[in-house]
Amino acid sequence: MSWRLVVYILGISFALQSTLPAEDWPQWRGPHGNGISGEKGIATEWSKTKNVLWRTELPGAAGATPVIWGNRIFVASAAAGDGTDSQEGSDLLLLAFDTSGKELWRRKVGSGNQNARVSEGNSASASPMTDGKHVWVFFGTGVLGCYTVDGEEVWKSNLQDRYGKFDIQFGMTSTPVLHDGAIYQQLIHGVMQRDNDVRTGKVIKLDAATGKEIWATDRVTQAVFENKHSYASALMYDDGNQKFLVTHGADCTAGYDLETGKELWRFSGLNAPSPYNEGNFDPTFRFVASPGIGGGKIIIPTAKNGPTVAINVGPKMSGDVTNDKQVYAWHDEKTPDVSVPLVVDDVVFCLQKDGRVFAYDLNSGEELFFERTHTSQHRSSPIYADGHIYFCAKDGMCTVMKAGRKFEIVAQNDLGEPITASPVVSNGVLYLRSYNALYAIRGK
Repeated sequence: MSWRLVVYILGISFALQSTLPAEDWPQWRGPHGNGISGEKGIATEWSKTKNVLWRTELPGAAGATPVIWGNRIFVASAAAGDGTDSQEGSDLLLLAFDTSGKELWRRKVGSGNQNARVSEGNSASASPMTDGKHVWVFFGTGVLGCYTVDGEEVWKSNLQDRYGKFDIQFGMTSTPVLHDGAIYQQLIHGVMQRDNDVRTGKVIKLDAATGKEIWATDRVTQAVFENKHSYASALMYDDGNQKFLVTHGADCTAGYDLETGKELWRFSGLNAPSPYNEGNFDPTFRFVASPGIGGGKIIIPTAKNGPTVAINVGPKMSGDVTNDKQVYAWHDEKTPDVSVPLVVDDVVFCLQKDGRVFAYDLNSGEELFFERTHTSQHRSSPIYADGHIYFCAKDGMCTVMKAGRKFEIVAQNDLGEPITASPVVSNGVLYLRSYNALYAIRGK
C-alpha cells in the first residue's frame, strides 16, 4: 500500500471522527432533558484501571451528578465530616475541573450538610447547571448560588429565607431546571400531620442572571402526612409544539405555564384507592423518582407499591385530566421508585431500586421484559448513548445493557466505590462520580 493511500485513508478516518456529534451535558438529565446522548463510541467496559483516562479524588460523598460544558466539569460535593450522621458544619462545595482531571477551583457555597439517613444521600444531592458562562448550584440547606465558570461569585440566596423553612423528612433534594435564562424549582414539603387541611408547596421561577423572582406559584393539594413530601425534580417538557414545566409531588403530577406560572393541568389518582392504584391508601407515599419524557408522552413513576402511569400530551390538556380518556395512555402496577424512567425510541425502560429492570412498549404499555441485573441498591438514573443503557448501583457495579426490546446485558463493571450519581457522557467520554472520586472513561 502506497504512503499516499495510507495518508488518504487516515485523513478520511479522521474526518469521519471529527464529524461525529459531540455534546455538552449542561444539567442533570443531559442536553435534551431526557437522559439521552447522541454521541458514538462510548466505552462499555471498564474497571478501576481499564479504559480509565483519569481518576480524581473528591472531598466528600454526594449524589450530585456532574455537568460539563466544553473543557469544564462542575461537581457539587459535601466536604468529609467527622463520621457522624449529621455532619453539621461541614462545607458544601462547588468544584470545577478541566477535562484532564485537574482541579481548577473550589468554592464554599454554604455549610451545614446533613445526612438524613445512610441510604438517602445528603445536602449535596441536587446537580449543578451551566450555560458555559455561568454555573448554578443548589443545596438541601436552601442555598442557591451562581458563579462564573472561572469561580467568581455572581449572586447567592437562600430559598428557605425567601419561601419558608423546608419541612421534609430526608432533606430537600430537588434539582432545579435551567431554561432560557431562568431557573425553575419545585419546593414540595410540609409538616407530617394526618389531617385533611389544604397543603401548599411552591413552584418558582428566578432570573438566572440575578436570582430575582420572576414568579412564585402556590402548589395546592390535599396531600396528608408524608404524601406532602417530594424528593423528585421538575423537568421541562418540549416537543417542538408546546413547552411547559412538569412538577411531581404531593400525590399528583402537574404542568405549569412558563411565562405566568399558572397551573395548566393536573393528573392525580396516584395513591390508592384510585383507577390507577387498587391498593390501600399509603400515608408514607412520597415521590422520589421524576417523570420521564419522550414520544409525546410523560411516564409518571410513583412510590412504594404504586403504579407507573403513561399519559399522552395533547394540545388541549387543561384542568384536572385524571379521568380524561384521551390523556390516559396506560399503567402498570410496578414503579421505579427512585430512578427516572428512560424513553428510547418506542421503549420505556424502568430501573427498580433492587436492580430489576422492566421495559414497556411506549404506545401500548405491553411489558417487554422484567429482569434482574445486579442485586444491590440502585439510586442513580439510567442514561442512553450509542445503542446502550448505562446505570450504576450504590456498591459501584455499573451495568451496560442493549437498548432494545429484548433484555441483554453487554457488560457489568465494578468500581468498588459507592455511586448514587447518574452517569454522564460528553465529547466521547463517559464520566462517573463515586462517593470517592470522579472518573473519566474512554473507549476505543
